[in-house]
Formats: sequence, structure tokens, C-alpha cells
Amino acid sequence: MYTVLRSPHKFKKSREQFEMRTHKRLIDIVNPTPKTVDSLMKLDLPSGVDIEIKL
Repeated sequence: MYTVLRSPHKFKKSREQFEMRTHKRLIDIVNPTPKTVDSLMKLDLPSGVDIEIKL
């Protein structure tokens, strides 16, 4: 959690808090076909979303 001042000069009591969360999902595909692997590698993902493929 990060706490920063809202004002650059005074009003020290006025602060804003931020936190960073990481969400993970694991999908285990049994006996994937080459078409399945190719489809997963070509996925168009939004920024900030990563995919890791292990064979």
C-alpha cells in the first residue's frame, strides 16, 4: 500500500492511498493440439495482462 500527499505544499492530513493487487489464473490443458497452442499464442491481450505458455 502506498500513501501519498494530495497537495504538493501543505495540508498534510489530506492523503491518498493506493494498493497494487496481482490476480493469477492457471489453466491446465491436457493433450493440447497444435491448433490450440497456436490460438493461445496469438491471443490479443489488453495492456497489463500477460500470458505464459509452458509445453
